[in-house]
Amino acid sequence: MTRTLILIFHPNLSQSRANAALAKAANTLPGVEVIDMQATYPDGIDMARDGAAEAARLLAADRIVLQFPVQWYSAPPLLKAWQNAVLTRMFYMHFEDEGRRLAGTPLMITATAGNVPEAYRPEGSNGFSMDDLFIPLRAMAHRCGLIWAEPFVLYGAMKLSDAQFESAGADYSATLTRWIAAYDRRAA
Repeated sequence: MTRTLILIFHPNLSQSRANAALAKAANTLPGVEVIDMQATYPDGIDMARDGAAEAARLLAADRIVLQFPVQWYSAPPLLKAWQNAVLTRMFYMHFEDEGRRLAGTPLMITATAGNVPEAYRPEGSNGFSMDDLFIPLRAMAHRCGLIWAEPFVLYGAMKLSDAQFESAGADYSATLTRWIAAYDRRAA
């Protein structure tokens, strides 16, 4: 069975109803591994100490999901630290045995946003689309040769009811199932 790795970069997952609901839904799928990166690295991530293990984790996966809350139009600091520690190692220091092997891996971004979708438009209160805000992550995927998938974004995450979180989890599970199936067929 192929494996989908979901790395959650939430500063405090236990206090996030939105990210927890998505993680719970993803955990029901076969071949999916969900990791709370903040719990794994409460004191931060370090290239020398953690880089090799994280590179091995990525290389063992068939697909990668980076999940996080959008905070001030960006990803949380641990995701950036992870990029510096792991991707710098893989693509600049160990390209032949790590980076080259990771290239071609499908990547999906899963994000939660506190505001409504209309706010993330040029004419909206935030002035930029979510696609615009994801440009640095798209550039990372391009540089690493990862296959960019349509991001999954849950809007209004701080205002949803329990029923809406359950519905969002079902939508996320269905999205992941379709994405996994699309890349299982490509591998066959």
